[in-house]
Amino acid sequence: MKKFIFTLIIMLTAQSVYALDVVYPKKNTVTINANSTFFIGSSDPKKKLTINGQNVPVHSSGGFAYVVQLNTGGNNFNIKSGSEQLNFTITRPSPKAAKNIPEPLFKEYDNIKYGSVINDNSPLRSTPIDSGINRIAHLQKGMPLSIDGEKGDFYRVIIGSSRTGWINKSNIRFNDSGTSLATLNGYDYIDTDDFFIFVFHLDKMTPFELEEGEPFKIKLFNVADKPDNTYIMDFPIHESFGGKKLLGYSARFSGTDFIVKIRKPVLTDLSKPLKGMKIAIDAGHGGNETGAVGCLRDYEKDLNLAFAKQLEQELKHRGADVFMTRNSDINLGLKERVEMANDENALLLISLHGNALADGEDPNKRSGTSIYYYYPQAKNLAYNIITTMTSQLGINNDKVHQRSFALVRNTNALSILIEIGYVINPQDNAKMRDKNFQKATAKAIADGIEQFFKN
Repeated sequence: MKKFIFTLIIMLTAQSVYALDVVYPKKNTVTINANSTFFIGSSDPKKKLTINGQNVPVHSSGGFAYVVQLNTGGNNFNIKSGSEQLNFTITRPSPKAAKNIPEPLFKEYDNIKYGSVINDNSPLRSTPIDSGINRIAHLQKGMPLSIDGEKGDFYRVIIGSSRTGWINKSNIRFNDSGTSLATLNGYDYIDTDDFFIFVFHLDKMTPFELEEGEPFKIKLFNVADKPDNTYIMDFPIHESFGGKKLLGYSARFSGTDFIVKIRKPVLTDLSKPLKGMKIAIDAGHGGNETGAVGCLRDYEKDLNLAFAKQLEQELKHRGADVFMTRNSDINLGLKERVEMANDENALLLISLHGNALADGEDPNKRSGTSIYYYYPQAKNLAYNIITTMTSQLGINNDKVHQRSFALVRNTNALSILIEIGYVINPQDNAKMRDKNFQKATAKAIADGIEQFFKN
């Protein structure tokens, strides 16, 4: 009897694995404002799958992705796999007449206004656009600013005598009075085991910029008695680092003292280059935030954690000191993840994710690994890792990109975000849920990190 029950459980499990399942669209009746969408899901690969009579390729894992065109109004779809079938109605709204919204005009003030930053880490931007690679610095709460005009949702900020920046109006409170220029009363230099530290003594907080390059430039704006009202210190990276790379820095006001910390180069043992290195691994999403859902109904958050644990094991095996932002299925904010890595003084911050696409795209034409960075110091690390991943794993190179994501805007560590594969692409999805592929991916990432430091 026990044997019969066990056999029945196996049969039922096998049947449930291959039951027709549509992951996306999430509901049978939906509205999608695009000229096309896709059906993502799984079915028995041994049975013919059709959508409105058209044959749909099914991966050996059971996963499928199929693009359908949408006409204005209701679109009915019948999905069949053997004796199973599902019906969907997708409504595409009528296109609305394009509104000719004029670009906001710049309004210059007759007199300079004085304001204060009311939100910590408020972006000071080079353009009045609330996105993109246009951040000059992140300003602290309480920083006084001189403002000479506005455009749309932004105020224009004076930074130096010939340069301006932009800050969102929601981050500013105006004051009754103020002063435009700060006074710099010298600086102190502190040499520690891990950092070159500069402490600039000012009489008030003022906007700043840290510019990566050779040399590394520290700029303090609106400083009296300086050319262009801008104080610039050149820090020679190549000379100070003995030819090694920049590996992280930070800048923050403590009262009116501006403190810049530049991490010293790491002494690398070529036989074991990761030994003793503090590396933070971030498994993207978690808790209520599931992330994308794969063809086989895998939650991205779970796949991310599985890859993170394999990478943790691989890096520890190579002697690294590994810190995980999460070891379980918990809710965790983006800012919290970065702060955790910085509190641990991590040298690297690697965030792991699975990719997806919006309506109007084709999941069958997009696959493979992509890596994102924001600051130039992390660019070479991204290229080293994508090279080892694509060469060792046989996965498509979806390229390295510069993007303004919260996890990669951290400067304390070399910070990158890896989209390992597309969970909505049947081939990528099958690979990503495979334990051997997860282990091989961890090895490839670790090899890329080692190659970066060896170089």
